Amino acid sequence: MSAGERRQAKRSRTRGKKAPARTAAAERPHMLAGEKLPPEPAQRRSRDKRAALLRAALELFGRGGFEATSISAIARRAGSAVGGFYQHFRSKRQLLLVLMDDLLQKLERIDMQPAADSLRGAIEAVLSAGVATDLAYAGAYRAWREARLSDRRLFALDARIRAWTTARLRGVFGALQQLPGARRDIEVALFAALMDRLFWDLLGTTMLADARVIGALAQIIVYTLFEDAAAV
Repeated sequence: MSAGERRQAKRSRTRGKKAPARTAAAERPHMLAGEKLPPEPAQRRSRDKRAALLRAALELFGRGGFEATSISAIARRAGSAVGGFYQHFRSKRQLLLVLMDDLLQKLERIDMQPAADSLRGAIEAVLSAGVATDLAYAGAYRAWREARLSDRRLFALDARIRAWTTARLRGVFGALQQLPGARRDIEVALFAALMDRLFWDLLGTTMLADARVIGALAQIIVYTLFEDAAAV
């Protein structure tokens, strides 16, 4: 069988199938454990005000970071009084924890094995969903990256977040490594840790908004894990 025929056969095996299911990963960190949040509002008007405060914080955190963003500025941007802020959050730190918990919940809901015509397409679909989610919370991550440096509890939570996201990648990469044509000599745990670090570092820059980044990341994954990357 020629090289071209082998590539065509491989495409036929993967077309219309889902990427391999990930193995069991570590439990998602619950950022609000132990936090005494004010009760979530029952009335729609109050829920809308809470959501407006979260949106305002995302925007202002993205512009100025954590320390430079005041509670009064968040409340003003949301069209609320400072007293209104404290009806929903006990502190700016607590609001940041809510935003980060929202981010992790959305990351957890991403389909890690979407249907696609090829494995490369499935990988790009997962990356696209992850990048879109990350970009929506880029302001929260900027504030988080700053706040964790002076808060030991946040620093410890950050380590748990990275362990969880790395474990998710390790599960997916490990499943991909079992496919025909995959490289068996790749240290999946190390590769997952490196890619996880790259994803978080990119979120701290403006590069993640570049549409070409998804294709570049997919190429790194495919050419690392597969011997005949052109056929994937």
